[in-house]
Amino acid sequence: MHGKKNGQEKAVVITGGGSGIGLATARLFAQSGYSVVITGRDAKRLQSASATISSDNKKVICIPCDVRDPISVEKLFREVSKHHSTIDVLINNAGVSHALAPVDQLPVEIWREVIDTNLTGTFLVTRSALPLMRAGGTIVNNLSVAAVQPFAGMAAYNASKFGALGFTHALREDLRKRGIRVVALLPGATDTEIWSQFWPEAPREKMISAETVAQAVLHAVSAPANTAIEEIRIGPAAGVL
Repeated sequence: MHGKKNGQEKAVVITGGGSGIGLATARLFAQSGYSVVITGRDAKRLQSASATISSDNKKVICIPCDVRDPISVEKLFREVSKHHSTIDVLINNAGVSHALAPVDQLPVEIWREVIDTNLTGTFLVTRSALPLMRAGGTIVNNLSVAAVQPFAGMAAYNASKFGALGFTHALREDLRKRGIRVVALLPGATDTEIWSQFWPEAPREKMISAETVAQAVLHAVSAPANTAIEEIRIGPAAGVL
């Protein structure tokens, strides 16, 4: 099984694990033998997500956390450390978008929420997770294609994702000697709730599924430790949307 190491279950922590790509990834990793921890701001949603994944012999741990808040993040990993001495995989998946707006009409409060969640949150979670990570571990940062492609009306989202890609590259250099792999996940249009924030009428039937993205993540994480996988790009076929 993918999720075994020396006969023991490997541990994966997934932020934003209550829905979308996070939930699909949590479900797939649990099915593959990992011990799964999911986090998010909405405790009820987390409990519901956990119930859909858990089975008689597989319990998913759900711990509420606001990735924007350093104290909340520190509390999260104190709790994680009670269950796991080592984190094998960290998936920074928590993210928000915003309604389309040109820069001169973008409220500063929205800017801050998006930057604090998508960029600062990725930094805070990674910083607190690293003391529990060892050589052979993997960090996957879910960045979206918006990390490399600008979109009109999406200044805060683009800035957060471009910044998170820069953070990912620098993190990879920091951790190279420690043997911890860092992977940038850049999915294209994926059928998740985030579209409701800026394009409710988006043609979701033409998008790839969250489950497809999850499979790509598991494949990358399962590659041999000496395999250089730095980026995952996945999305609908060209011209579909």
